[in-house]
Amino acid sequence: MDFDFLPRLPKSDLDDRTFQDLVEECILRIPRYCPEWTNYNPGDPGITLVELFAWLTDQMMMRFNQVPRRQYVAFLEMLGVRLQPPSPAHTEVTFYLTSTLPTRYAIATGTEVATLRTETEEAIVFSTDRPLWIGVPRINHFLTAERVENEPQVLRDRFTNQWSQASDGTWEGREQFVFDERPKDGNCFYLVFSPDEPLDGNVLALTLQGQAATATGINPDQPPRDWEAWDGMAWRSILLQESDDHTKGFSFSEHGNAAPNQVQSSDVVLHLPLDWPVTDFATYRGRWLRCVCRPGRSSYSRSPQLMGMSVRAIGGVISASQCLLIRDELLGESNGTPGQMIQLQSGSVLPRQTGEHLIVTSPVGLPQIWQEVTDFADSGPDDRHYVLDSLSGSIQFGPLIREPGQLRQQVSTRSRTQQQSSSNSSTSGNSNGSSITIVSPTNESLSFEQSRLERQYGNIPPRGSTFRMAAYRTGGGAAGNVQKGSIFVLKSAVPYVDRVVNHGAAYQGADAESLEEAVLRVPQLLRTRDRAITPEDFETLSLQAGRGAIARAYCPVKSQINPGIVDVRLVPQINPAILDRGEGINPSQLALTPQLRSQVLNYLDERRLVGVQVRLQEPEYVGVSVQVEVGLHPEYTNPQAQLLIMRKLQMSLYRFLNPLTGGSQGKGWDIGSPVYRSDIVNLIQQTSGVRFLGEVLLFEIRRSQSTWFRSLATGGAINPGDRGLICSWADDRLRTSHTISLIV
Repeated sequence: MDFDFLPRLPKSDLDDRTFQDLVEECILRIPRYCPEWTNYNPGDPGITLVELFAWLTDQMMMRFNQVPRRQYVAFLEMLGVRLQPPSPAHTEVTFYLTSTLPTRYAIATGTEVATLRTETEEAIVFSTDRPLWIGVPRINHFLTAERVENEPQVLRDRFTNQWSQASDGTWEGREQFVFDERPKDGNCFYLVFSPDEPLDGNVLALTLQGQAATATGINPDQPPRDWEAWDGMAWRSILLQESDDHTKGFSFSEHGNAAPNQVQSSDVVLHLPLDWPVTDFATYRGRWLRCVCRPGRSSYSRSPQLMGMSVRAIGGVISASQCLLIRDELLGESNGTPGQMIQLQSGSVLPRQTGEHLIVTSPVGLPQIWQEVTDFADSGPDDRHYVLDSLSGSIQFGPLIREPGQLRQQVSTRSRTQQQSSSNSSTSGNSNGSSITIVSPTNESLSFEQSRLERQYGNIPPRGSTFRMAAYRTGGGAAGNVQKGSIFVLKSAVPYVDRVVNHGAAYQGADAESLEEAVLRVPQLLRTRDRAITPEDFETLSLQAGRGAIARAYCPVKSQINPGIVDVRLVPQINPAILDRGEGINPSQLALTPQLRSQVLNYLDERRLVGVQVRLQEPEYVGVSVQVEVGLHPEYTNPQAQLLIMRKLQMSLYRFLNPLTGGSQGKGWDIGSPVYRSDIVNLIQQTSGVRFLGEVLLFEIRRSQSTWFRSLATGGAINPGDRGLICSWADDRLRTSHTISLIV
């Protein structure tokens, strides 16, 4: 096996003879063993056989001089490097109930859901990471504000003396404006829920009452409002898709056939954050969500009015990992020998959690829980330790090592000699300056048994003991990065659950580390020594912490302006299949999840210097929209050919203006790297069928708080700034798509 990417270090061959040396050596032996053979010309049949066998011997020695694969693995293990097992994919699955429940309900941890099993593909199983509690929500306050604030302070209560609450929790009363009578950007209303119910990750159906087909001057299919919830850090969007708003932006246009002024009820389905904490804003306490007026292509000519509202829980969202939980697996009996190895039935064991350990039951004792360690370096003969290889699923107990005893004997002898010399010096010293006599150590002859000592690393299970693995999780791999909507099979029936689905794609799944990847990782490991000091150390360790989940890590030197604070910019990994859609990558798809942020931050906290604070952030994504006129060759008059070229140009632009696959090298744009008009011209000219280019315009899309703004780039370039990163995506509402005009 040859690694072309490694430096060519000198190596010593076990046999350095070449093909020509072997031929000449055979010819020199001919007079001795066959003196009647006198013709050594190359055309002689005997010389041909000599060259043939010399060639075979040369090939054999070439393989003999190579370091086999198992030796590479042994060298890596000597450095403490092990091949990393597969990483499980993670996603969020939504359980929908068959009906509204009168009391809170829990879906247990480890509930298994899966993809569809086909004739060619096995089902991919996911298990929930924690219990899901579906509560009974109640609205305590209905508040309005003239302008949107991150922490609202000035609020107006709409319930007091205006609406009354029924026994089932429904609020009703006279008509109420939700925004100003003449709505402005930033008008909003808040709903504060009771803090007594667990509503984290719940799916709520908010029932609103209003007049059917209310004229508000908006496009009902794209209403200018956003539904958001406070997750303790920021306001997060909770409307999964526009079709979940059956009020059509409070216009109730779905009931257009109803009689005028007739009161109608419609639902807004909201998917709450996994962590929805109880918060105090102003003088109100509870769980907060809001609806904000954000005019876009259309805006409200007059404020919508509501006449009542109620809420109910119809399901819940919970995180799930690609794994299969196996409990109480019997592994056999102990033979009482040191270094015994046993094998789990399933390989690729995932990182152990609480309750996942080995239980050893002695023939005459009670079951004992043994502790897993990374190695036996610090294990004594009485320590109940074992090592578990996560990649192969093999368990090994402590070995018995024979160590040379001469060094230990010499240390003991030298110690006795020093003590004896010290005592002699205190008694033989005199005032005449006589020299001090030092007694030399006696020459002790060591027997063979004394020259070698045996040491047991880790305890040995008694003979006849039984092994049982209390629990472990297996799974992982890139195959778990499934698309949204792929998980919809319940492995076992769950009471009151109608269906399950994943509304987002799975991420972070990675196959087991190959030997080539481990060889590349070793120089980084030796360079950082598992400590984060330089910016390169933070980048390398961030990638190791989020293996399979982090595509790129940046630690810009220019942004490190605060002493003691290190800014690390992370770009999450996404499923490559998204790029084949020709829609680019929306920055919302590159958001850091709380789970991933916590995973990387905990890993870096263990390796940073004392007093250094690590701050994980996302790059400031800057969108690029291209408007270009493309002239085609005369033979491209077929509409299908033009559509094909249009599709190819769109795909090229979205791949080029991409934080993961973009740039001139195809490995993603560097943070702070600008895009020039000439880059677009060069990209489009490489497409077959393109004859000339007309006007090329670049538009930059920047975000201010939660709103995107589109503007024409000046100077023929877009500079994202020191913390910015180029990206592009298709969104007709924000006008971020690329506009290509074909000219034949």
